Formats: sequence, C-alpha cells, structure tokens
Amino acid sequence: MATKSGLWVAGLACVSLLLAACGNGDETGQTDANSSADTQSTESVSLIFGTGGTSGSYYPIGGALKRVFEDSDLVDQVQVVSTGASVQNINNIEDGTNQLAIVMSDVAYDAINGQGQFEGREADIKTIAGLYPNVVQVVATANSGIESVADMKGKRIGVGKVGSGVEQSAQKVLEAAGMSYDDLARVSHTGYADSVTEMSNGNLDAAFFTSGVPNSSITGLMQNTDVNFVNVDGETAANLLDKYPYYEKYEIPAGAPERYDLDNAVNTVAIRNLLIVPASMSDEVSRDLAKRFYDYLGTDKVSVGALKQFDRSRMGRDVVVPLAAGAQSFYDSLGDDAASDASDSEQTGEGSASDSSQDQTQASDS
Repeated sequence: MATKSGLWVAGLACVSLLLAACGNGDETGQTDANSSADTQSTESVSLIFGTGGTSGSYYPIGGALKRVFEDSDLVDQVQVVSTGASVQNINNIEDGTNQLAIVMSDVAYDAINGQGQFEGREADIKTIAGLYPNVVQVVATANSGIESVADMKGKRIGVGKVGSGVEQSAQKVLEAAGMSYDDLARVSHTGYADSVTEMSNGNLDAAFFTSGVPNSSITGLMQNTDVNFVNVDGETAANLLDKYPYYEKYEIPAGAPERYDLDNAVNTVAIRNLLIVPASMSDEVSRDLAKRFYDYLGTDKVSVGALKQFDRSRMGRDVVVPLAAGAQSFYDSLGDDAASDASDSEQTGEGSASDSSQDQTQASDS
C-alpha cells in the first residue's frame, strides 16, 4: 500500500508540474503579445510634408513645422517637399505619397465632396488645424469710379492667372454680385506683378489679389498710384457665404501701419488654409501633431509671418474638412484654456499681420 501511495503522489505531482508549465507558457505568450502590441502602437512614423512653391508661404511653414513635429517621440522624421500646392497635395495624400499637407479650404471642400477637379471621387482626408486666411482683396485705381463690386461692370479687371486660386475667387465674387466675365469690358489673366504694372500704366481699372495681408504687390502699387480698396460685403458677401461654406467674413482694419495703414476699414471675405492628413493616420499621432502645433504657436519661436496671421484658439473650429479624431480630442481637452487664449488675443492683438509682407504675398500657393 505504501508503494502504491507513493506512486500516486508522485504522479499527481508530475501532473501539477505539467499544468503549471502550460499555464506559465500561456501567460508568457500573452505578455509577449501585449508587449508587441504596445510597441506597434507607439512605433514612430516618417512624414512627407507637401507644401507649395518654394517662393510661397506654404514651403516656409513646412520648414518651421518640420522641427516642431520631429521633436515628437511618435515622429521619426519629416521631409518637406515643394509641390504644385492644394490639388496636387490632396492627390498625394490620397495615393500615399504625402502624409501631411497644406491646402486651401475651397479645394479641400471640393475634394471631400467629389466635385470640381475631384469630380466622381471623394478624398478621404482629415484636418489637423485651420491656418491663416487668404483674403480676397480687390483694389481699384482712384479714378476708375469703382467703389463696389457692382461698379466693375464695363471695366477692365485683372482676375489672376488662368486656373489660379485668385481667378476662382474673382469668378465667385462676380457671380455673387450677379455678374460674369461677359459684363466686363476686359478680362486680364494677370498675376500680381503684371496686374500692378497694368494698373500703374492705366491699362487696368482694378484687380483681384487673394493672399495674406499685407500683399507686397499692393503695397508697391500704393507707393506710386492712388488706389482704393473695394468692399466685398452686403448682399454679395451674403451670397458667397451662403453658397460656399469655406468663405468667412474678414476685416482689414483702418490705421494699422502693418496692414496698408488705411483711412477706412475694408470689409471683405477670406478662405482659410488647412493642415491635412490622411484619414488613416492614428489618433495618437494626429493628437500629438495638433498639440505640438498649438503649443508652438504660443511661444516666441514663431518666425514665419503667415503663422502669426491667426488666433490659435480657432485652430480646431469652423473647418470645412472634419478634424482627425486625435486632433479633435486634443482641442476638446483645451476647454476654458482656448477661450482664455481667444480673449487674450483680442486684448493684445495677437495674430495681427505685423510681420514682413514677404510671407504674405504668395497666396497662389493653391
């Protein structure tokens, strides 16, 4: 009996050891799997940042944000590339060539709705932040008799280069005022410099400039030619805002030396630029990009004038392309801090165009 009992106890011990070994194996395997999942979720990414032409505003913004984003543990490196701007940037995001880009709201709106140049295909993009506005500035010679958009009828007007963002704005403003190119005496597809030359020589009565404020071409024109700014307001502005949700009201203030030092404020409209990413970007990365960008704008390290053109408390508000989930989470977390930021900005004038016009003239990045 003693021998049988001993054998029975020894057998039971062996079974227990085997069970324990199996249990430990499962636990070890589970730990390894969790560790692998954690590593995967925090793996750093490389970003190719689509901007615009090297002489525009988008490209230097990319250079400034490269350093900001590369400080993140989630970002391995950022490569800033010059592109054909908005349309190409969205196409590049869609095909995976770029993972980050700056675009104009009107182009992005068409993209997500599959219209315009994106007819039949809806882009799957999200917003990290709303940026500075491109302001529709209509300037007329003092002796042209043009005081309103309606007064352009029968006049010689510069509308920007064919297919440019400037021309798109010109066409929409005329449309909102109940006019078209057919109502003009002459349509000149001139860029900023040529429009200024033609106005100085008396060959154009007015021209459209869609850019940041100030625009150095306009500043140059004002030095040797008497001009007046034409308001885009009233029913014309109302029609624009009603039909095209990417437009917003904008005022160029009077008495601001850094913004033309005007005698009277100019009421017009503007289109914001956006920082976008593919919808597939992880929430963790999109949140970190939004946070780092927001924090950067609150420092004294901002050197690109275009990044001083807007209130950072609005970065996550009123954007026509939905925010990435991670970015949305970050902006939601700001709560009263963002409201306080906006109040401080109103009192101190933060975000005003007090910098060199060089950064503000190239809105045709689009």
